[in-house]
Amino acid sequence: MKATQLLHDVGQSLWLDNITRYLLDNGRLNQYIDELSITGLTSNPTIFDHAIKNSATYDSAIVQKREQGFSGEALFFDLAIEDLTRAADLFRPIYEKTNGVDGWVSLEVSPLLAFDAASTLSAAKELFGRAHRPNLFIKIPGTMQGLPAIEEAIFAGIPINVTLLFSREQYLAAAEAFLRGIERRVAAGLNPRVDSVASVFVSRWDAAVASKVPDALRNQLGVAIAKRTYKAASALLSSSRWQRIYNLGGRPQRLLWASTGTKDPKASEILYVKALAAPFTVNTMPEGTLKALATHSDLGELLPTDGGDSEEVLAEFAKAGVDIDALAAQLQTEGAESFVKSWNDLMGVISSKAASLDKSATPQPVS
Repeated sequence: MKATQLLHDVGQSLWLDNITRYLLDNGRLNQYIDELSITGLTSNPTIFDHAIKNSATYDSAIVQKREQGFSGEALFFDLAIEDLTRAADLFRPIYEKTNGVDGWVSLEVSPLLAFDAASTLSAAKELFGRAHRPNLFIKIPGTMQGLPAIEEAIFAGIPINVTLLFSREQYLAAAEAFLRGIERRVAAGLNPRVDSVASVFVSRWDAAVASKVPDALRNQLGVAIAKRTYKAASALLSSSRWQRIYNLGGRPQRLLWASTGTKDPKASEILYVKALAAPFTVNTMPEGTLKALATHSDLGELLPTDGGDSEEVLAEFAKAGVDIDALAAQLQTEGAESFVKSWNDLMGVISSKAASLDKSATPQPVS
């Protein structure tokens, strides 16, 4: 049996960390659903930047939308919503079969809004309304500035994928924002079921310290952080506060492992996938990692709910001079900045493509 099926069978959802129109048009996404146990997908500005820049798949749509008066952000979101609603429809049977636990796709608000909670909330409401799909998560960064928008979006009934979380503390802050939103719905007499995932990024930890720690600690920091976070999540979701919400009909916020493609070329392609196998979690992985996983037929041990050896490993990193709290803040800031760069690149790609396509479509005078 393929390891992808094994992961699915132990209760972990496999989501594809990619979306392109080509994947939709050529049937490959359907194939991943049927053969590799994929039950959802995620997107971000970097993914769309690469998809639009590196192919002509979107060219005709860009021309059409330009003729309709779209440009810049408006043009991009129209393209993205077209792709993601198609993907959402493919996953809709899974969403229905699992009573909304699985079968999700994700669309991120503009990263330029990361420090503006009111505008983030407004954008989340608009995008969710435009897509008109129940299985669409709106992605909001779990930064200090993003937390109020997350709480307000949950209170408004918008499913949220909290992104750019790197540590136990950042996860707990995001979970608190989510829970406050749910508790406010209960107090207001509203249905407490609003779905959410909390996306914790893993491999970037190891990339950040690769040249700063002994070889014996190589590729161990991301997994140790994940184990520590999983322990905190397991304790939180079994707390009396959460049990009250379950009893009222609420749903827990699931942990999602993000950035699970291996950055170290000397390490196994499925290093993080095997290390983070755990029930009632999500692993969103790039295509290369997914295909590599499908060639394996074993998983190993599941992630321990008590954190395993995480604290001992993290103590070794502290001895090596790694300040975990400072690095978590740095990684979150760098992650937000990276998405802004990708967003600006994406807007530039759309603008230059539109100009080039406009020029090629303009009749040239006969000499």
